[in-house]
Amino acid sequence: MPNSGVSDVTRLSLISRIRGDDGVAWTELVELYSPLVRFWCRRYGIGDNDIHDLTQEIFFAVSRSIDHYRPMDTSGSFRAWLWSVSRHKMIDFQRRLQRWPTAEGGSTALHTAQGIPEQIDESDLSERIEFNQLVHRALDQVRTEFEPRSWQAFWRTTIDGLTVSGVAEQLGMSSAAVRQHRSRILRRLREQLGESE
Repeated sequence: MPNSGVSDVTRLSLISRIRGDDGVAWTELVELYSPLVRFWCRRYGIGDNDIHDLTQEIFFAVSRSIDHYRPMDTSGSFRAWLWSVSRHKMIDFQRRLQRWPTAEGGSTALHTAQGIPEQIDESDLSERIEFNQLVHRALDQVRTEFEPRSWQAFWRTTIDGLTVSGVAEQLGMSSAAVRQHRSRILRRLREQLGESE
């Protein structure tokens, strides 16, 4: 049954739960971020036949190094840290292609690897679209943790862009309560995205 706050089970961030060897949390992380990783792979020249294997390789590297992730060390962004892990694995993959004489790509593969930027291009429209889809996946994962009225207060003020006072009147609650619901859900969203511990 949903509640107005976050349940005791889910109070810990997704990253903390993964570090605690929580299999459900790991599944949530993979469901949340694998579409983004596949997007990055396609974007930087990984063929459709190789994306699945490379995505698995990336998440294996994440599982081995998740204890080293610290939000403050990576601009507070798990996505930036994941990009760094993904980038290294994509470059390794392109280098392996270079070593195999029958591999597709040849010098093109090396050129592609050299063209993989060190940081995510936040100004790129396709990157912003992928980020929005990531946020919506995270919202879907946490929605059931909140009562419908709490969710409506959050959704109407944050996503629909309605005023706090207008939403408070519509839902029959105080403006302070609307702000509180919105704040709790935004905090939970950041936790689910791995942005806070």
